[in-house]
Amino acid sequence: MIHFRDHENQRLVLVSDQTNQGVLGGTPWEHSLVPQRYGMTGLGPVRFTVPDSQPTKRILTEVLGFRRVGSYQPFEQGQSEVEVFDTGEGGTGAEVHVEERQDLKQKEKPGRGSVHHVAFRVEDRAALEKWRDRIRQERLPNSGVVERHYFQSLYFREPNGILIELATDGPGFATDEDEKHLGEQLALPPFLEEKRDEIEANLKPIQYKP
Repeated sequence: MIHFRDHENQRLVLVSDQTNQGVLGGTPWEHSLVPQRYGMTGLGPVRFTVPDSQPTKRILTEVLGFRRVGSYQPFEQGQSEVEVFDTGEGGTGAEVHVEERQDLKQKEKPGRGSVHHVAFRVEDRAALEKWRDRIRQERLPNSGVVERHYFQSLYFREPNGILIELATDGPGFATDEDEKHLGEQLALPPFLEEKRDEIEANLKPIQYKP
């Protein structure tokens, strides 16, 4: 693992996946400025930093069905151990790491590239509706089922305020574009198409600065 901070002081980590025994990583993008053999193969593990870990761990295990699989000492010395939870096939891409920190500000100002929420996959709308009922039983603040055209989602906040999304696999981003050309132009769901001119006018190109 390589720990570092970006220019807006966000904590980031690069993780070697070569010994991963769980869910397989993806294929690095062949058109990146980074050689494909060094490219990213996926996201994960997700790391929750919370002032009180107990309620968060309960939601992970008793509501969402995660398993506690271990712990490790954090990179920053003098802090409590980080607990590791996984789901499904397990492995790097299916883990949530929970770190209890009472010395940090509870409200940070989001910057460019900051993490707004974490999304977990569910199979389809029928499964999502069952999760909606389960979340309501827990009396957790939630959005209900939200139509996103490319998928359906349910958003809720766990007791420490972390926003969690449950999202269906389908119908997928190849619904209105050729899969081989995804990302080459701005694709919008039908309910945003009438605002295309306004949206495009406010977009700024992402510039690569080596």
